Formats: sequence, C-alpha cells, structure tokens
Amino acid sequence: MSVSRTNLILVAGLGSAAMMLGALAFQYIGNMPPCKLCYWQRYPHILAIVIAVIGLFVPGRLWPLLGAGAALTTAAIGIYHTGVERKLWDGPSSCASNTVSGLSGSDLLAQIMSAPIVRCDEAPWELFTLSMASWNAIVSIALALVWLAAAKNRV
Repeated sequence: MSVSRTNLILVAGLGSAAMMLGALAFQYIGNMPPCKLCYWQRYPHILAIVIAVIGLFVPGRLWPLLGAGAALTTAAIGIYHTGVERKLWDGPSSCASNTVSGLSGSDLLAQIMSAPIVRCDEAPWELFTLSMASWNAIVSIALALVWLAAAKNRV
C-alpha cells in the first residue's frame, strides 16, 4: 500500500504544527517561558508549515526536500540544546540576554527585575528523562523521514 505524496506532506506539516502548538501550550498554559535555543527550534517548524502548504499545491520534489531540511535543522538545534542542558558543551552567551540600548539605569534595573530568568542549560520539563529539546529532536527526525518519503513518492 502506497501513501500519497499529498498525505505525507499533510502529516509532516501537521506534525510541525502540533510541535508548535505544544511549545505554545508549555509557554502560555504551563507558564514555561522559552529560552533562546527554544525559539531557535521553533523557526524551522514554522518554515516547515509554510513549505507544507506550498507543497500541497505545487508538484515536485523540491518542497518535500526543503521540508526535510527544515525538520533536520530543528532536530540538529534540539540535539545541540540537549547537549547544553546536559552540560556536554556551553550554550550561546546570549541565551538569556535582552537588548538594553537606550535605557536609563532605573529602566534597565526595572527590566532586569521583571524579566523571567530563562536558562538554556536547565530543562524545565522532562518525560522519561528526555527534555523538550530532546523530544523535539526525536519527533523532528521522524518528520524528516516523512518528508523524505513524500519526496520519493510521485503520486
């Protein structure tokens, strides 16, 4: 039994949409603000959703291959973030910094005191000892495989 290219693209696009909805639920319902690396993992999912919409209407292998690239990009960022969380390597020095140009001393102090501290090297949630970044990497690799199946399937 062969699954159509359209259905595979739909599954991959909806997979990225589900990942984004999950991330937003953790952020707004679970009150877990994202760190810089968390944001970096979201951008390829957003791109994959856009690619899926285009790929549903435009034939060819380019769109599924681009979708696979987006999924592999967020997986790579998730693996990097997992390494930062597990203290295998350092994260970016700008992980929790905000722009401060043009602020007075009192405004800067107020911003610092009111800003949530979101560290890239601490996992706020885990399931089966895997953090959100780890789960993102696993799911995104699976989504990349779906994208590659769509690229292979001409139907």
